[in-house]
Amino acid sequence: MHYMAKEHQQVVAGSSSELLCKAAAGDSGALGHLLDPHRVRLRRMVSLRIDRRLRSRIDPSDIVQEAYVEAARRLSEYSSSPNLPFYLWLRGITAERLIDQHRRHLGAQARSVNREITLGRGTAPEATSAALAAQLLGKGTSPSAAAQRAERRLRLQQSLELLEPLDREILALRHFEQLTNGEAAATLGLEKSAASKRYARALVKLRDILRTMPEGLDGFSAT
Repeated sequence: MHYMAKEHQQVVAGSSSELLCKAAAGDSGALGHLLDPHRVRLRRMVSLRIDRRLRSRIDPSDIVQEAYVEAARRLSEYSSSPNLPFYLWLRGITAERLIDQHRRHLGAQARSVNREITLGRGTAPEATSAALAAQLLGKGTSPSAAAQRAERRLRLQQSLELLEPLDREILALRHFEQLTNGEAAATLGLEKSAASKRYARALVKLRDILRTMPEGLDGFSAT
């Protein structure tokens, strides 16, 4: 499994703190340097959590851009009291924008179909079993295998639904969003040791699920 560079994982400090101060004071160049490194991670987060009915109508990049506009507006507030890592603060704002889009387009159906995780800091739409299954299967290239892939995806999705919501969520955070253990723990409101143990147990459950699939682990990106 690959994790992001250390500078993306740290609480704002040192040179990052200086960059934050400049951005909060209105330096657009500093703002760009502060925000741009996080776009890929945030797009991945949105892709895992956006309602399937909106995938053809809303680009995850648009959600991230909305979040960045809001982050720029609230940057002075964060700069005066950076009580959590900068990325987690950005992620929280992005989750807010995604929830707003769900409610705007889906109304009362938003909560019933796309459940929201309220553990730890803030609220975010739950990573769906369908999105996790799609990530595990990866992208196929053979049209002749489309029907087989669809069947495998459905079976995998149904199996993932048997996991506890917290297990699915910590898999999404650590394995797919590539959060560190500390970031995942802060997001879920858990102690680091508890988050680490939970992730290890969830991985065992995931591997047990994958072993029951046709061809075992072949063709899956999670090993």
